[in-house]
Formats: sequence, structure tokens, C-alpha cells
Amino acid sequence: MLRAVSIRAPARWPALLFLSLALLLQGCGLLAKKEDEGASAGASPLATSDGARKDARDAFTLEVRSPDKAVREHLQLHLDLQRYRKLDDLAASEVSRLMVAAEANARELLNTLGYFTPTLTLELHETPDSEKAPRQITLDVAPGPPTRVSAVQIDFSGPVASDARDQAHRDAIRAAWRLPPGQLFTQEGWDAAKSQGLRSLAAKRYPTASVTKSQADIDADAASARLSIAYDSGPAYRFGPLKINGAQRYDADAARRIARLPTGHDYDQQQLLDAQQRLASSGYYDSVFLTLETDDGADPQAAPVTAQVREAPLQKVVLGVGFTSDSGPRISLDYIHNDIPLLGWRAVSRLSLDKNTKLLSSEWSGLPRDSGWRWFSSGLLKREENAGSYTVDSARARLGQNKSGDRIDRSLFLQYDYSLSKGIDPPPSASSLSFNWGWTGRYFDSNTMPTRGNGLGLELGAGYTLLGERLPYLRAYGRWLGIFPVGSADTPSGAARRPRLALRAELGAVSAKDQAQIPQPQLFLTGGDTTVRGYSYQQIGVVTDQNQIVAGRYLNVASIEWQQPIVREGKLTDYEGVVFVDAGGVADKPGAIKLQVGTGVGVRWRSPVGPLQADIAYGVDVKDFRLHLRFGFTF
Repeated sequence: MLRAVSIRAPARWPALLFLSLALLLQGCGLLAKKEDEGASAGASPLATSDGARKDARDAFTLEVRSPDKAVREHLQLHLDLQRYRKLDDLAASEVSRLMVAAEANARELLNTLGYFTPTLTLELHETPDSEKAPRQITLDVAPGPPTRVSAVQIDFSGPVASDARDQAHRDAIRAAWRLPPGQLFTQEGWDAAKSQGLRSLAAKRYPTASVTKSQADIDADAASARLSIAYDSGPAYRFGPLKINGAQRYDADAARRIARLPTGHDYDQQQLLDAQQRLASSGYYDSVFLTLETDDGADPQAAPVTAQVREAPLQKVVLGVGFTSDSGPRISLDYIHNDIPLLGWRAVSRLSLDKNTKLLSSEWSGLPRDSGWRWFSSGLLKREENAGSYTVDSARARLGQNKSGDRIDRSLFLQYDYSLSKGIDPPPSASSLSFNWGWTGRYFDSNTMPTRGNGLGLELGAGYTLLGERLPYLRAYGRWLGIFPVGSADTPSGAARRPRLALRAELGAVSAKDQAQIPQPQLFLTGGDTTVRGYSYQQIGVVTDQNQIVAGRYLNVASIEWQQPIVREGKLTDYEGVVFVDAGGVADKPGAIKLQVGTGVGVRWRSPVGPLQADIAYGVDVKDFRLHLRFGFTF
């Protein structure tokens, strides 16, 4: 039913209503006209209500064809033509212009790979029915012969050119040149070789060295490159005084003794980095950055070294968590005081709890003297739940001196030990006082993730037992680890791919009369993640008449491990596989040692913060498999 409604309005309202209607109709007509023009001219595609293009195709597709995979991938990734592929309003003439520029661009890119006489064919195909794009561009590449280095000339100027002491340095730079004759020439390799040579020159004595001239003379017809480069050493530098910026609560002179910068010696970049690392790892600083001052006003023969430091808090508490397959999850709480009142020593106190061990310890250490030696004292209370078949409560106190170097650590100290064993027919309580000497040398290429090198640790002690009959005893312990790459390699990348053989050995002996009551921590047990895999932690020892496992006086451990880096699709990964055999034994007489064997396989992941190790081992004597997990490397 329709109903008519009458509207009473002044005369001007009908006029305004009529004018608005006319403008609206005119706008609709213009819109329709523009849509018709756009459709007829093939202009920009229409948009849907949500703003998306109805025609979502690219302007063109690009296909690079070449028998060389590296060439295909390089051009496909770096051609400037790729930047215009997503533009949806490119006319045919613009595409043709881009193809002309693309040929020159492709030749430049091929030149960087060492191809200077390529044959290129660019074709444009219309593909109106393709879902990807209405056009296809194909680039066929015949790269031609690769350019090889035919000759290399390396010249020096400045003091390094005439100083007889630098002859070995000059020879080393020439010998280590990364683009020797016969090597394929690439722009990347050329740049890397120049930079490597400059870094090598600047690493010792000449920190302001520079490149004064470099030239790659390319003979495209002969596919050869003659390389020449000139280095200027600048003046020779020696280390001057160390200046500490940012020192507030800690003694700046103590920082100098910790850093051990060789003032007066020839500049050596590695020694500068070593001094920086000593300060950073001392516990007194949260950040450290050392720079050699080479400004125009600095005296090269006594160039100051500035240490910019940010000091650590006077006191702090550190909460830690961890896990090993030997002891399960672990939680620790450290309290650190960097300046004990009156003494001025640094104290680190720790509470650590895991499945097998409860430990409370505190170590106090003084600042090093100019000789590098420092005083230290420590105390420890420990309960071990699975020390063989017994629970062992022990206490230890030490007082002595130690010295930590870049590769060698030394210590001399007086030590008191006490132990109380609990279990079935346990060993008697024991205590002793001993004087000890320790020496550890680490000669690895990396102290966190080594791939070659050796480590040796030695301990010698002489003491007296204090419970039961007081008797003297001697104790000796040694451990060794050697990692040896197998085969040869011409390049650093090839060296990293080589398999390695890791050999490990431990020997221990305590010489005393049979009736001497020696504390359990001074004796030996073995088995676990870092000793004999395939066996539980400290479950290889002397077996008593009651079939209990107790610590013994003599120890033998040996291990051989094959480490194979994993290469996938021609690229070195962060993983490697291992195969190993471990053997170890403990006895109270040297001739009574019976080695127990474990063998298995594992995998290593070289994570950014250290190696993660996972092994599955079979204990031949216990006839069982055991999983071993461990994080990090220590020696």
C-alpha cells in the first residue's frame, strides 16, 4: 500500500533539491565514462571493495639460464631488473628499455665472478594467459672461460720495507696471500685478499698501515689477471702507558696489573686483545674496550693505550641453573663481593644443589702483584650422594698463591681435607694436611670450541694423615687432551671440514702405607660424561668384599674419539658426528687395575655460546646403554 506524504517547504527547497540531483547524475555519468575509458585503454586494474587488486600479476617474470649454478643464482639474485618486476603499470616500451640496461648490468655482475667474455641472449615473450605475469624475460648466459690469476706483485713502503726484523712478516703476508697464481679471480676474492693482507700488516708493529695502490689488470682474451698491490706501513709503534677511563670504585693501578699490558714492547694486536680479555674476565668490570692512541700528537715509540671501562657493582647475586646427565638439573646461587673491607680482596661464595652433590664454598682472592702472582684462600663443604656406593661428607680449606697466564695457570697452596663416608661398611673417617703444586697448560686454537691443540694438567702433593696412625703420603695426578686434524687443506674453509682425532688420558696415583687413612677426595673414582661414557658418574672404583664401590689409590683412563664435521649440500654446518671408545679403571694396586670399556656415537652442535654434546654409549661391563649430555668445553 502506497501512502503519499505531503511536504510543506519554502520555495527555495525544491530548487536546491533539483540542483543536487542534477550534480549527482552528472557525477555518475563522468564515473561511467572514466571506467569505460580505463577498460578500453587497458589502464590500471580495478580495485575490489577491500582495496586488493583484481589483477595481482607481476609485470614480468625473469628466468636466468646458464650451465653454471653459481652464475644462475648470482644473476637471479642481484640483477637490477628484479626491482621492477612488481610494478604493475609498466608499458611494453619501458620493459624493452629495462632489458637493454639489464644486459650491461649482467655483464658487470659476471665480471665480479671473473667472467669477462660472456655471451648473453635476452628475449621477451608475451604470456597473456599466465597466472604469474603477462610477459616473460629469459636471459641465456654462456659465461665463457673463467679468469685466473697469472701473477701477483706485493710491494711495501715505509719502515717495514727496510727493517730486517720485518722480513719474516713480509714473507708471511706474501705466503698467506689469498689469490695466488692459478686461483680463480673474483671481485670478492680480490677485495678479501687485499683486506687480509692489510690486517696482517697492521696486526704487528704497524697499526696505521694502509693500501697506497691496488690494480687488477685483466686480459679478457687470455682470461688472466695480473694483480699488484702496495702497502704503506706507517711508523712502528710501541705500547705506552695504560690509562683507565671510567674507574671510580676500583683501583686503576690494580687494573694495570690485571691487564698485564707489555708497556715498552712492540705493538701487537693480539696482546692488546689479551689484555682487554683479562680485564673483562676479572669480575671487576662489566665492559672493557682498549684502544691504542695513534693521533698525530702521539709518540709512536710510547703510544698510550686507553681502557674505557664500565665497572661492575660492588656486590651482586647471581642465580644459575644447569643440567647434566651425570647429576640431573642443577641450581646455584653465587654471592660476589669485589672489595672485602680491610683486605681489599674479592670473594665469590656459592651454594650449589643437584641430584648427587650439595656444595657450599667460598673463595677469596687478592689483586695480582706485578709478577702476576696473587694470594687466595678458600673453603668448601660438600656432600656427594653417589661417590661410589657411599655418601661422602667432606670439607676442604686452602691457602696459597696462584698465577693465571694466557695459556698457563700455576698454583702453590697448603690444603686441609676431611671426609666421612656413610653406607654399608664404609671407609673410616680421614683427614690430612698437604702441600700441593698445580700446573695447567692450554694450547688450543680456541678455549671454548677447540678444533686442534693440546692441553696438559699436572698436580703433585705431599701430606700427612691426621686421623689414625699419622703417616706421610704422596699424590700425583695428570690429564692430557690432544685434538689432531686429519689430512691436509689448502684453504681455511677446507681446514674446517677436516675430520679430527681426539685423544684423552688420565693417570693418578697415591703412594702411602696400606694403613694410612687418606680422605676420599684425595683418592680416585671415575665414570660419567667427561671420563668413561657408558657408566654412571663416579661408579668405577675399587669393589670391596661386600660388593661396594669405593675410591682407590690408582687411576687409568684413556679415550679415542673421531670427530667428523657435517657438510650438507656443499656447505659446512654447525654440527658434527663422533664415534668414540673410552676405557678406565681404579684399583688400590697398580697391577690390579681392570679397565672398563664404553663405546658409542654422538653429535655436537657448535652453538653461539659453546658446544652442546649428546652421546649415547654402551657400557661393555654393565651391558647397558646410557645417554650423556653436556654443555660447554673446559680443560
